[in-house]
Amino acid sequence: MASISKQPNGRKTIQFVGADGKRRSVRLGKSSMRQAEAVKVHVERLAAAAVSGHVTDAETSRWVAGLDSTLADKLANVGLIAKQERATLAAFIDGYIAKRTDVKGATATVYGHTRRNLVEFFGADKPLPDITPGDADEFKLYLLEQGLAEDSTVRRRCGIAKQFFNAAWRRKLIYDNPFVDLKSVVHGNAELFHFVTREDAQRIIDACPDAQWRLLFALSRFGGLRCPSEHLGLRWGDMDWERGRMTVRSPKTEHHVGGESRIVPLFPELRPFLEESFELAEPGTEHVITMCRDSGKNFRTHMKRIIKRAGVKPWPKLFVNLRGTRETELAEEYPMHVVCAWIGNSQAVAAKHYLQVTDDHFSKAVHYPVQQAAEPRRTGVNDSNDAHERTPVLQGSAASCSSVQLSKVGDTGLEPVTPCV
Repeated sequence: MASISKQPNGRKTIQFVGADGKRRSVRLGKSSMRQAEAVKVHVERLAAAAVSGHVTDAETSRWVAGLDSTLADKLANVGLIAKQERATLAAFIDGYIAKRTDVKGATATVYGHTRRNLVEFFGADKPLPDITPGDADEFKLYLLEQGLAEDSTVRRRCGIAKQFFNAAWRRKLIYDNPFVDLKSVVHGNAELFHFVTREDAQRIIDACPDAQWRLLFALSRFGGLRCPSEHLGLRWGDMDWERGRMTVRSPKTEHHVGGESRIVPLFPELRPFLEESFELAEPGTEHVITMCRDSGKNFRTHMKRIIKRAGVKPWPKLFVNLRGTRETELAEEYPMHVVCAWIGNSQAVAAKHYLQVTDDHFSKAVHYPVQQAAEPRRTGVNDSNDAHERTPVLQGSAASCSSVQLSKVGDTGLEPVTPCV
């Protein structure tokens, strides 16, 4: 049990017996009896939890999380709570980013953008516990006022902010995450999709100044590689010319199990550009792309100039749209799980961010009817028709059998091809 002692000038002191059996005091200063009684209730609960070794109740935990630094320090000095770190926004985020040595450069850049927005809106010295869910809602509106896209950039930055504050919550610097209810799932923006036709691709390739730029473009358009990370990581030793495959290392997904690399076919559209660069490479050359080994190189700026030189209008997301174009093409010919294994993403990500509806899809829908099986005739139990007559017949199956094209089974057989260990 705890007690309240009154002192001159309205000062109050709460006294209690600690877990070590010693009498402790918490001086409240000038306060009303009602305020002192409220503090006394929580002190009793904290003291009981300290003696029993149990976690205190949720109500008292919330009360502790909302304490000002003065009273929190007094409670910490008598052993009722842990010494609280009153973290400020900029200092905490800077420390968090510095410790995230596992993230790649692009992710660190997004962290930096979100950090800048948070500090601009809240102020660098804003205490983390003082930021409320209502403040988080206003932060989202602030991002929208900056002209950022809601379904992509705003959601992504709200998601990063949620990540920052979740880390603060896990360190018990805040009681709850004020950003937890903000939508952070990024949706694909169809307005930024663009299908790069083979005709435009050929015009761009013809406008490239040398073999390296032709290969850089072809690896994105016909290989579906991420630019620049996967281009720069490609080595001549990764080429299996005889089996028609190459090993592509993926810095973006290497932290996932099995995501450090994938096997990609040497597609017929891609192989000539690889062979051209291989023949031009100096003896002992290790990397496929040699014109710039800086991962921060901005290939986009010069590629945009090449596209304009080819007489083609640059599209919104230069290299992402090339990758999406290739995945859309492959999805027309191969099972989706195979396509995703080659491109290096999941089917959910492919459907949301890469796969596109093209003009060819509409053209085929208008000019070619969908082939489907005719429904079998319903028969009764006494129907005398044999099983052959009851077999459904596909539309168009009356054509001569000689018109059916047969293809030979390759050397690998019918099972999915897997890389050698």
